[in-house]
Amino acid sequence: MRKSSLFLLFFISTCSFLFGQERNEIIQQRVEFIAEQSESEELDLTNIFDQLNYFYDNPINLNNTSPDELRSLGLLTEVQITDVLLHVERFGKFISIYELQSLKYWDLSTISLVLPFVKVDDRLENMHITFRDAVKNGKIEWYTRYQRTPERKKGYTPVSDSILNNSNGYYHGNADKYYTRFRYTYRTNISLGFTAEKDPGEEFFKGSQKNGFDYYSFHAFYKGGKYVRAVAAGDYQIQIGQGLNTWSGYAFGKSADIFSSKKAANLLRPYTSVDENRFFRGGAAIIGYKKWNLLTFYSNKKIDGSGINDSLTDDLEFVTTIDLSGLHRTNSEIAKKNKLSEQVIGNYLSYNSTRFNAGIAVVNQQYNQPLQKDTIPYNLYAFRGKNTTAISGDYNFVLRNFNFFGEVSYSTHSKSFAQLHGLMAILDPSVSVSVIYRNYSKGYYSFYNNGFSEGSNTQNESGLFSGIKVKLASAWSVSSYIDFFKFPWLKYGVDAPSKGYEFLVQPTYKPNKVFELYARFRQQVRQKNSRDTDGSITGIEDVVQNNYRLNMSYKVLESFTLKSRIEYVTIHRKSNSAEDGWIFTQDLLFKPKKLPIDLTLRYALFDTDSYDTRIYTFENNALYVFSIPAYYYQGSRAYALIRFSFLRHCDLWLRYGTYLYSNKKVISSGAEEIKGSKKSDITVQLRVSF
Repeated sequence: MRKSSLFLLFFISTCSFLFGQERNEIIQQRVEFIAEQSESEELDLTNIFDQLNYFYDNPINLNNTSPDELRSLGLLTEVQITDVLLHVERFGKFISIYELQSLKYWDLSTISLVLPFVKVDDRLENMHITFRDAVKNGKIEWYTRYQRTPERKKGYTPVSDSILNNSNGYYHGNADKYYTRFRYTYRTNISLGFTAEKDPGEEFFKGSQKNGFDYYSFHAFYKGGKYVRAVAAGDYQIQIGQGLNTWSGYAFGKSADIFSSKKAANLLRPYTSVDENRFFRGGAAIIGYKKWNLLTFYSNKKIDGSGINDSLTDDLEFVTTIDLSGLHRTNSEIAKKNKLSEQVIGNYLSYNSTRFNAGIAVVNQQYNQPLQKDTIPYNLYAFRGKNTTAISGDYNFVLRNFNFFGEVSYSTHSKSFAQLHGLMAILDPSVSVSVIYRNYSKGYYSFYNNGFSEGSNTQNESGLFSGIKVKLASAWSVSSYIDFFKFPWLKYGVDAPSKGYEFLVQPTYKPNKVFELYARFRQQVRQKNSRDTDGSITGIEDVVQNNYRLNMSYKVLESFTLKSRIEYVTIHRKSNSAEDGWIFTQDLLFKPKKLPIDLTLRYALFDTDSYDTRIYTFENNALYVFSIPAYYYQGSRAYALIRFSFLRHCDLWLRYGTYLYSNKKVISSGAEEIKGSKKSDITVQLRVSF
């Protein structure tokens, strides 16, 4: 009965969903790709959003661009990038944007995807930067944001100071979340700014946070010189090769877009996000000569950790755990703050041309105290010590319609390797393929890695990924991939070597620019500990998860959009009864061009047997707020988002959302516990830009 009512709800609303290549739509697709892989509610994808947002306002001139600039879009394959650059070399500048249709490896869907971010102009832009021009044409933005859950959580219960100071069940600060960001930019050449954030439960201008915000970030960045090609001071990001050695920030992984599995490194860029860990703090520079670049960088910052104290001095003797949450609300969380000093020094020499680029990197990472994880079986090959160096080489070249790429990295502390090699090819304008092989040793370690993987680390994994995209007709296409993987050693929750696979197929029907319909089936088979155990030996078993999705879009009017989605999930494992869950979402977007107001509404129904059958779904929110909550248990969800533009330079976002659970009288547990069946969220954000 439950399933039949679900499908009825969906088909009642089949007049749904826009498909327009607006900036938010494309960015949303990229955010969802990452969310589906990471399955995390706490993602800060500011830097990814910044890049596309900038190129939407300042399109790339295809007559005067570089491979790195086109790669930074994250929307083109290496073959397509080479195709457009060689066209300009051989035939001269583009006269019209319509000439893109003559490129061999650019189909109409590719052109439609990148069109908002590129232009054709025969005028050479003035690359010389003057102080007067930077002041006159620079852009200033200031954001301030307030967020809160109105319902009281147990951790905010008023208690006496003696209880508060001797318990980890209560938060020292209030339930408000504050955020502010100021940034000045001039093209992509200059960026100056700071970001500050206080999480819910953290103190503000008192107690452990006498300086106000819990987290501050500052940066100064310059790019564009002939020899000194980029300089960063303060907080910045480094991305090298395919992420095996060093890659700060998030990256795309497995998705229906088979080409997103290859990483497009943005070597050096300013850091503007609020992830309190995956960034560098110090200085970096890129020195160049002709086709050669040398990146050198130094970082020194405090990170959170806990461990064992010296019995005589009470100083930290060694660290057992590095805490990446960035939260400092309770006594134990506050005690972990800045307990460990981290120093990173690196150099990367690279050669870059239209068809070929390669590089060699040496990155050393040191802690002021030794890292020594708990001596439990799955930690046998974990990094222990104070110092490690990763040495890597990466390559990328295009041969006709084939793109070969890869990286090999060596970790000195364990004498272990990690390697990845891939091939992407456009066999025909209607057929594209992707193949990636990876093999990461059990003992390989680099804190700032982010290689293509099934697991959460570039370690203890081997696998083979293969994907294909076929355009069957003008309106029909099919994308599919299969990924086989093995874990040679134990993992958390898996007390034996394990293996599995993931398979996805997605047919898409898109007859025009205003309508799109796709269906998706994804099967994940992973091995985990059995829930049947005698307390001595725990066997492992296959856990089979199937996801079914139907997504339809239709642009009703120029300013009116409806979006619908239905998703159904099942989980089967021998030691537990079968579980399933479903979600139905209906979105309405109203964005009139002649009015200063945008309105976004959502209503959702969901019903899952447990947290295991949770379903992550992207939600619209204020600019630079990324909401990817997990829907689980039984109930409904609704939110309204209003954006109001006024005084030419100001934008105000107001958002209110709420969950209403039909089978829960208590939500969450511990300090996050809410008594009742309702949980809401409020967001208020103001942007002032000049």
